[in-house]
Amino acid sequence: QVQLVESGGGLVQPGGSLKVSCRASGSIFSWYDMAWYRQAPGNERELVADISARGTTKYAGSAEGRFTISRDNAKNTVYLQMNSLKPEDTAVYYCHAEWTGLSLKYEYWGQGTQVTVSS
Repeated sequence: QVQLVESGGGLVQPGGSLKVSCRASGSIFSWYDMAWYRQAPGNERELVADISARGTTKYAGSAEGRFTISRDNAKNTVYLQMNSLKPEDTAVYYCHAEWTGLSLKYEYWGQGTQVTVSS
């Protein structure tokens, strides 16, 4: 079992920056691929960025060049640094952990943290 707790959401003006964090507990964090998803009202949950257990990163087109995902295995934490924020970035941001191996797949979600971009 993995427990994920997000923090750092809030209200920010367009063009501003925000860093959200997700702390994991309950298992070996470094084994897991980690990701940030977001869901705006009326929309489906979408992938924003992910970082593999080895540190390889991928970004959605909307996040490329503005957001940076990183992880600190010593702190069991994954981060999402968001710069040049736009109103359309407003959403609940969810942390996701996934481990796949030995024909098994384990995945876990955090409870989400609200990010609102508005003047």
